[in-house]
Amino acid sequence: MGNIATKVQGKINSYIPQKVHKAITVTIKQMVKAVLFGSEITSSNMPPEEMSLIHREALVKSKIDSYCKTGAAEGGITGAGGFLMSMADFPILIAIKIKLLYEVAALYGFDTSDFRERLYILHIFQMAFSSQAGSQKVLAQMENWEDKLFLLPESGDGFDWQTFQQEYRDYIDLAKLAQLLPVVGAAVGAVANYHLIKKLGKTAMMCYRMRMLGD
Repeated sequence: MGNIATKVQGKINSYIPQKVHKAITVTIKQMVKAVLFGSEITSSNMPPEEMSLIHREALVKSKIDSYCKTGAAEGGITGAGGFLMSMADFPILIAIKIKLLYEVAALYGFDTSDFRERLYILHIFQMAFSSQAGSQKVLAQMENWEDKLFLLPESGDGFDWQTFQQEYRDYIDLAKLAQLLPVVGAAVGAVANYHLIKKLGKTAMMCYRMRMLGD
């Protein structure tokens, strides 16, 4: 199914002018950078250091469930509002996803005011919404993260945004395009957002488990 979806998406992309692709790349880059690096995002207070991993993850799962419901409600409202409202769903959903990752990072005890922690969040985001091959490449970059801190770029401009936006678009486009359809748009938007955020949350849990258990 993944291969079929990739071929369909590739065909759709071939009909889109290169200028449009470049414009979308810049738009996604600026949206993600503005949310992730531009301003301080408040997150829940970190739990006590002595809290067990099991207790931390109970809080994480509750947080993920809350954000899934928020995303589903947002997707349903924008899906019911037609084409223009559905377009507004794109940046709103990105903000919801990154806010969730901030919350999850804090619950695992990581300080998101550190630029390097924000890069880790960006890698989690990329892993969740990439192809199988793309996810494996991101995983290789995230393994032994603490040993690679000195290799990290000093700003968001050093990140591979072209690959990031293409993988992200290819992953979610088919689901989000269906949100533009009349009548069924609201239902599709709600279900798609719920499952996209659920996948992101599960991916984040596995990434922080890998990091904490590795330490």
